[in-house]
Amino acid sequence: MDTSIAITVLAVSFVGLMLLKFPVALSLAGSTLITLIYMDIPLPVLGQQMIHGISSFSLLAIPFFILTGQIMGEGGLALRLVNFANLIVGRIRGGLALVNCIACMFFGNISGSAVADASSVGSVMIPMMKKKGYDVDYSVGLTISSAIQGVVVPPSHNLVLYSIVAGGVSIKALFLAGIVPGFILLGSLMTVAYIYAIKRGYEPGEPVPKEQRPGIIFHGLLSLSPAFIILGGILSGWFTASESGALAALYAFILSFVVYREVPLKNMWPVLKRTFRTVLMVYFLIATSAAFGWIMAYLKLPALITEMFLSVSDSPFMIMLLINILLLLLGGPMDMAPMILIMTPILLPVCTAIGIDPVHFGLILIFNAGMGLLTPPVGTVLFVGCAIGGISISQGTKAMMPFFWAMMVVLLLITYVPQTVMWLPTMFK
Repeated sequence: MDTSIAITVLAVSFVGLMLLKFPVALSLAGSTLITLIYMDIPLPVLGQQMIHGISSFSLLAIPFFILTGQIMGEGGLALRLVNFANLIVGRIRGGLALVNCIACMFFGNISGSAVADASSVGSVMIPMMKKKGYDVDYSVGLTISSAIQGVVVPPSHNLVLYSIVAGGVSIKALFLAGIVPGFILLGSLMTVAYIYAIKRGYEPGEPVPKEQRPGIIFHGLLSLSPAFIILGGILSGWFTASESGALAALYAFILSFVVYREVPLKNMWPVLKRTFRTVLMVYFLIATSAAFGWIMAYLKLPALITEMFLSVSDSPFMIMLLINILLLLLGGPMDMAPMILIMTPILLPVCTAIGIDPVHFGLILIFNAGMGLLTPPVGTVLFVGCAIGGISISQGTKAMMPFFWAMMVVLLLITYVPQTVMWLPTMFK
């Protein structure tokens, strides 16, 4: 059997199935199956590797994180976080734009999902900004760019996913690694938003009456408490990621349906259906990518790709530049979870060979994949924001470009200044 032909069969069949518009998970499974047939390997291996791929206790954290975000989104969390953010920065020129940035940061700190962030905060902020005289395309561009904070700041379930695919990289270290880049990203987005607010003459927000401030602060902190439970439990070592997620989901349920009671209990059923649908898609994708990763390892494809990168240059600076360019290009046609599952086993060996810590590479990969959510043709967050704002994809793309370039600066910073990522994990190691 010729290994090079087997690699060609694997690559061509995967790309071919994708071009035929098969779902990514079926493309992964189909190309693996075709390659197994060519290599005359028993077909039950496919099922064995798929089951092995989801046989991990750490995977239990993902459905709990997703459920927590879904419950809090249903329970009116977004509006309370907007009010809390408005109390902090609302009086500054272009205050609603800055409120948008901070509200997305807060909500992302709970949901861990850029799509949930854009849909929940966007449904509140975009109409509010439009009513106050902000251009609707600017409002959409700012909202979708700010929503990307949700994939970087903990507790992001994408970081959990990377941890599993990367062979058990510490979830605690990954959560700590996302904190500083998250604040840097927030600062860069707020800077661009403020510059545009001055340029376009957006007015400061209205002051919050003193008698309302204690209540806004109380409910804002109460709404953020699920994130405190998850992060506090994991970082203190009291709970595993799965246990923290379960406690946060229970707390979110009590807060939304027992304490606030703004939505009836019957709304829990649609929440569970959305959660189950998302979890099933993620688990099937993990299972098929595990089989795909196994066949790649069997063919020694990651080692060949590592040699290829090292043959181009022996400079870590240049190799990381090429990796970032590759990931940014793939971010357009590839959604976030498939990108993490497919590219981690391919590129992680390259990065470790040039001395890049797996935690550091994880944040670089997640950040690139998050930026891909803003770019067509599979820019999920872009599509959600444009649908809420009622503008075209081209208008939304043009409006988010100033923020996209700011994110590029942050990407280069976290790539070439490792301390921005590794400072907290090293401190708490």
